[in-house]
Amino acid sequence: MNKKTICALIVIFVIVVVGNGFAKRPVTVTVSKGDARVALIDGTAELMAAGETVWAPLEQNTMLKNGDQVKTGPLSRIELILPDSSRLRFADDTQFRIMNIDVSDETEERNIQVHVVLGKTWANVSKKLGVKSNFELSSENAVAGVRGTVYRMNVYDDQSALVRVYDGKVAVSGGGEYPAGKGLPSPIYTTPQKVEGPKPIPGPRKVSMEEWVYIVASMQQIRIGADGVAEEPRSFTEGEDRDSWVDWNKERDSVPIQY
Repeated sequence: MNKKTICALIVIFVIVVVGNGFAKRPVTVTVSKGDARVALIDGTAELMAAGETVWAPLEQNTMLKNGDQVKTGPLSRIELILPDSSRLRFADDTQFRIMNIDVSDETEERNIQVHVVLGKTWANVSKKLGVKSNFELSSENAVAGVRGTVYRMNVYDDQSALVRVYDGKVAVSGGGEYPAGKGLPSPIYTTPQKVEGPKPIPGPRKVSMEEWVYIVASMQQIRIGADGVAEEPRSFTEGEDRDSWVDWNKERDSVPIQY
């Protein structure tokens, strides 16, 4: 074997070995503007990734993306860290879907939407970003949106929902219709209409819930029925609210985020 052949074999050997070494080198994964990191799993949970049709075990530090669906097991709960440092927690027997996660520090824009199919959700929403931001938890019959606050949403088997606010204000709107003759909720915000002059006033009519928004303040709650009809907001006390789920979330809120 001549020297040229030996040199060629050495070069090939180096390429193969070094190349394989680089291929197996660990890669550091960071949270991008479209990811939600599973920071904690207490118990069990399953993931159906976007585009998939089967459920698989969910592991801690998994990055959830738009379209991913998650369901928690009995006596289980999980915590997500979003790219704007907001935190979402889900109780046992809860199912949700990541509809949209899009956060930009440069433009101070945030668009986060999570749909809760069933179960309990707790949101601690970061106040880091500016006015160009949107953060929504939705269910079949309600949408609760904020800029920076602490609140929770319960979605029950019949698709009725409960929203309780602990800090700040939450704008809550719903689906369904108000029965004719029962009046409108207060406050109400409607799309401005052009005034065309005097005309007869129509009688009672069904009004779509999409035409109004309740502003629910700190230590207030609102219930939305299975038919999409909302009760007026009312205050609640710490005593009637307190349970193991609430206590755990308040404790987690006091713990600094671990990146």
